[in-house]
Amino acid sequence: MQKRKALVLVAAALVMGGAAAFLSPRVTAADLNKTIPAPLSDPANRAATEVAVLAGGCFWGQQAIFEHVKGVTRVVAGYSGGTKETANYDDVGNQRSNHAEVVEITFDPRQVSFGQLLQIYFSVAHDPTQLNRQGPDRGASYRSEIFATSPAQQATAKAYIAQLEAARLFPKPIVTRISSLNGFYWAESEHQDYLVKNPNSSYIRAHDLPKLAALKRVWPQFWRENPVLLAHTRD
Repeated sequence: MQKRKALVLVAAALVMGGAAAFLSPRVTAADLNKTIPAPLSDPANRAATEVAVLAGGCFWGQQAIFEHVKGVTRVVAGYSGGTKETANYDDVGNQRSNHAEVVEITFDPRQVSFGQLLQIYFSVAHDPTQLNRQGPDRGASYRSEIFATSPAQQATAKAYIAQLEAARLFPKPIVTRISSLNGFYWAESEHQDYLVKNPNSSYIRAHDLPKLAALKRVWPQFWRENPVLLAHTRD
């Protein structure tokens, strides 16, 4: 199954971003290529495992990004926000569902915190100022939304958005929703580890490989060269 997506050449320019832009004190959400401050409120979790569920456009790229983050042990592409009956690619992609394309990130909070995952999410993984759109992908299924798995996550996300807004780092308001997770449904097998399986896809090359390059450049302290692929971690 193939997404029906238009290509935009500007995304490829992310790979070529210069040092002057990188050092700019203001963050431009459109180029997804800047550091942003850590959350002021990011409570420690001493558990061995925590789960985060994030929506930020096509799950192909989101899964690939977080598979390269140190401390992450598994990333699953899937659907959240709707019912089990409509948790399928056709219904979600054609906006016949309340679901968003999401990634379920299992991580060790002693190595990488939920707040640090949000730093990546808001800076290089997607544009949090876009409503129901990421790049060429349009519709509510591509919305920016944090599906909190605990009250602590919900509080951290809410405080962080307020912090970023107060700092006026983005050229437009952050539109990211925060809601409680009510269900997560695995996407079909052909969508798991999609970037690794299809590295020469024109969509992947234009929209997702630049995000990986930005992750490695902007957040070297979080970068892991060898991704933790679902194919190697699936039960």
